[in-house]
Amino acid sequence: MAKMPSYTRFTSIRLLVWYLTAELVIADAGWQSRLVSKSADRLTHAEMPTTKATIRAGYNSAHTRTEQMMSGGQSKIEWTERTWNPTVGCTKLSQGCKNCYAEGMSRRLQAMGTPGYENGFKLTLLENRLDEPLLRSKPTIYFVNSMSDLFHQSVPDSYITQVFETIRACPQHTFQILTKRAERLASYCGRHDIPLNAWLGVSVEDKRYGVPRIDHLRNVQASIRFLSVEPLLEDLGRLNLRNIDWVIVGGESGPKARPMKTAWVERVKQQCEAQGALFFFKQWGGWGADGVRRSKKANGRLLAGQTWDAMPDPAALI
Repeated sequence: MAKMPSYTRFTSIRLLVWYLTAELVIADAGWQSRLVSKSADRLTHAEMPTTKATIRAGYNSAHTRTEQMMSGGQSKIEWTERTWNPTVGCTKLSQGCKNCYAEGMSRRLQAMGTPGYENGFKLTLLENRLDEPLLRSKPTIYFVNSMSDLFHQSVPDSYITQVFETIRACPQHTFQILTKRAERLASYCGRHDIPLNAWLGVSVEDKRYGVPRIDHLRNVQASIRFLSVEPLLEDLGRLNLRNIDWVIVGGESGPKARPMKTAWVERVKQQCEAQGALFFFKQWGGWGADGVRRSKKANGRLLAGQTWDAMPDPAALI
């Protein structure tokens, strides 16, 4: 049998590696990744390129697709449609940050050489992504900075303003901005006009760190103010939901998930109903309603035997 030329062996191996490289798909705010790979036994030698130029083109194409997905890709988060990350990276601030999904994902993307994640989870401004929503004409709900926090102390006011300028230039889209830096959110919004298509929210995971953020949010001028009560780590007690339009509740997922009790969720739901806030139940996460550890998918989204998917109508706000 004739010996395969060395460059052919090299490119064949590279292509095999490329085919087996997982394509990353962002799944939830809780965000997750799933692996989709092609089996090596489906490839024939005839299907493998024999030039370095061809394999490089395929490699670059894969990186381009990954970068697009990580910045503005389709999302499996139940309360949004796509993500847009003009910044990546963050630092931990409170108990809700303990098992941050974005930190682990950023490290993996850095190891893979994914564009935008050269600094891992260090706060990084990505100006090349600022105009991405302008390229999409179809009305879309965007979750802004799923891999970061727009109001992090290392993001200059001038850059936040650039993000809002893009939002203002895309009236066909709706932008959901969620932060744990509620004081800075309130300070910035008190000095700037916020576009009507920007929904502003804060994370509320517990009484000590999360609940005080609500007071900062309620006084912000925004078309929609919302709470992300995820991960819900304890009974939040009595809540003042004045000027709060929408509340999302969810349990923590991942290998180190902390359990969420049914009574905690029910109490938030009852207060939403009493005070006129829309209620959205996102997931049980890693622990079921019965207190048993399972996969997030197995635990599902049912509360009292049904799903709860109320959310504001973007079209009604135009």
